[in-house]
Amino acid sequence: MTIAITDVVLRDAHQSLFATRLRLDDMLPIAAQLDDVGYGSLECWGGATFDACIRFLGEDPWLRLRELKKAMPKTPLQMLLRGQNLLGYRHYADDVVERFVERAVKNGMDVFRVFDAMNDPRNMKAALQAVRSHGAHAQGTLSYTTSPAHTLQTWLDLTEQLLETGVDSIAIKDMSGILTPMAAYELVSEIKKRFEVRLHLHCHATTGMAEMALLKAIEAGVDGVDTAISSMSATYGHPATEALVATLAGTEHDTGLDILKLESIAAYFREVRKKYHAFEGQLKGYDSRILVAQVPGGMLTNLESQLKQQNAADKL
Repeated sequence: MTIAITDVVLRDAHQSLFATRLRLDDMLPIAAQLDDVGYGSLECWGGATFDACIRFLGEDPWLRLRELKKAMPKTPLQMLLRGQNLLGYRHYADDVVERFVERAVKNGMDVFRVFDAMNDPRNMKAALQAVRSHGAHAQGTLSYTTSPAHTLQTWLDLTEQLLETGVDSIAIKDMSGILTPMAAYELVSEIKKRFEVRLHLHCHATTGMAEMALLKAIEAGVDGVDTAISSMSATYGHPATEALVATLAGTEHDTGLDILKLESIAAYFREVRKKYHAFEGQLKGYDSRILVAQVPGGMLTNLESQLKQQNAADKL
């Protein structure tokens, strides 16, 4: 079974590596090449990008979406949506959720990964139903964490509830990089055994387990995975796209992606990234403390940046 690759370089990669500061002007020159790769989808919107466009970059996030769609017409565009919170920091009324989703679809969004930080399906229901009603792909999310209360049965129950709500696929979102390879194998195997659903895995590289978790999930039957182009991968971010493509080449899970096309994209971002060095996080290598603290990779550089602005970097 071919594995679908979602590259997160235009959203979660820069959110995780340099506090969501990547500008549209640095996305558009490489957009045509990204569109030509053959990704399953490209994550490019949502999460903290909406806020960062307005708060820090002086950009219109809706214009960003329209311009990216115009530049990448062949590849499905994907976003991360905080369920009832949309892209804000409080709950919004159902009619606001419905209208936001309608506008996002109209402006070019194809795939909505809908999550709730508390894993409460009630907070995902309105958004998922709105996505499907407007003809886009609704992806429900299991926000993976570990605790005495989070057992295998917890995730199976949530999967069943999301399927009852109505989804096109389900994502296992390991935002902190704490999903062990063996747990990934067990979770994917059990979901696939019990439910007929397309399953996707998102892991952060922070603790050093992400690549192994992806491979074990692929062995267990996962349908797609998230990666980031190599020059925008690792540390707080994600496994490298090229490494996984090379690993699976010639196997039954061959992605079909051309590694030479990927290298050209990596070379571009290697230069672009230099512009944003002031926002880079401090992490070098891996951070095993996250196995205990469970802080999401997508918030670490933003937290570091905010503490630095308050002259409180020592508090981290």
